[in-house]
Amino acid sequence: MDQAALPNDLETYWMPFTANRQFKADPRLMASAEGMYYYTTDGRKVLDGTAGLWCVNAGHARPEIAEAVHKQILTLDYAPAFQMGHPAVFELASRLAALMPGDLDHVFFCNSGSEAVETALKIALAYHRAKGDAARVRLIGRERGYHGVGFGGISVGGIAGNRKLYAGISGVDHLPHTFNLAEQAFSRGQPAWGAHLADELERIAALHDPSTIAAVIVEPMAGSTGVLVPPKGYLERLRAICDKHGFLLIFDEVITGFGRLGAGFATDLFGVQPDMICFAKGVTNGVVPMGGVVARKHIYDAFMQGPEIAVEFAHGYTYSGHPVATAAALATLDIYAREDLFNRAKGLSDYWADAAHSLKGLPNVIDIRTIGLVAGIELAPLPGKPAQRAFDVYLKCFERGLLIRQTGDILALSPPLIVEKSQIDAMFGLLGEVLKSC
Repeated sequence: MDQAALPNDLETYWMPFTANRQFKADPRLMASAEGMYYYTTDGRKVLDGTAGLWCVNAGHARPEIAEAVHKQILTLDYAPAFQMGHPAVFELASRLAALMPGDLDHVFFCNSGSEAVETALKIALAYHRAKGDAARVRLIGRERGYHGVGFGGISVGGIAGNRKLYAGISGVDHLPHTFNLAEQAFSRGQPAWGAHLADELERIAALHDPSTIAAVIVEPMAGSTGVLVPPKGYLERLRAICDKHGFLLIFDEVITGFGRLGAGFATDLFGVQPDMICFAKGVTNGVVPMGGVVARKHIYDAFMQGPEIAVEFAHGYTYSGHPVATAAALATLDIYAREDLFNRAKGLSDYWADAAHSLKGLPNVIDIRTIGLVAGIELAPLPGKPAQRAFDVYLKCFERGLLIRQTGDILALSPPLIVEKSQIDAMFGLLGEVLKSC
């Protein structure tokens, strides 16, 4: 049968992180995108309040990225990632390292945030073994943390629903999450309460013996579980405890990287340098999958042992540093620099926060949290129907021309960094109208 003649059967696609039955009964299909907007298959214009999936930081359909990708495909569509390379990927690694503070200066490429987390965890375990400290095998994550969907990521992640069907990996413990509604409600930026929650790491260290712990991984700001902003002093305290006991500290900046919080990376905004940073999403503006890990020099140097022809780190992917993804990333970095988008986001953050917090007092809004160009609006759940109210708001917003994110009973907004003030007004104006009806 002619493949082109096959019907567009929605049923055959098993969709990720989607209520498949609900979607296929009333599909939401995008046909095109440009700038701040999506256009649906039925011709409607939808304002992108989520930068796609936290990734389209420079706006949709940037011709500079499309041209770079097109040129790369016609020049070098693929180069083997093992025992070979291509010039552009070395340039990209250097440019990414230049964005990082201190000696975060070695970049390992992969293809997603999930792969970046798996890579960082493996680096941490292998690093201690390379230093002759093989007893350090325990990993510490955090409740309400999201670190992708690999076995390592769901294990250090703190979302029970993401791992209840799978065994995960052993040797993992979790810090408490940092959110307390009674103490932090309606906060702008970092809440004052909560730094002491980092001290739980000392208890966990004493429980297992510090000499068995390899690394601690946290999102500086937890995005996918509802915009949980770190309390003042919290990350600094984690860094101090890790230094005291010799734990590596990993920041998962898949969401917070590339300007989302009004700085290049969360490490810049909060002034705390981890030992590794996981990145993805915004590195290519969401155009082509790419992720990676940036590690400190002493971590890389620990692997550079043995015969020169030996593979120092037995890990990698067929598409690590893919030429087409690399071209997209280089073009994206050019846009960020030329348009000064990180500082532009910083300049809009107060206006954004004012607009978000204007929803305070609307029906069922029990909390609003903002930082940079991110907002989380928490709603009172419908009795006996968790997440239903927020999902209803999500659907009504989409029907009226606004794309937002819904996770549990929390709504999240994180627009492209090119957003205009009038579009911010439109987002929260429409959301406010919908909330009044829900």
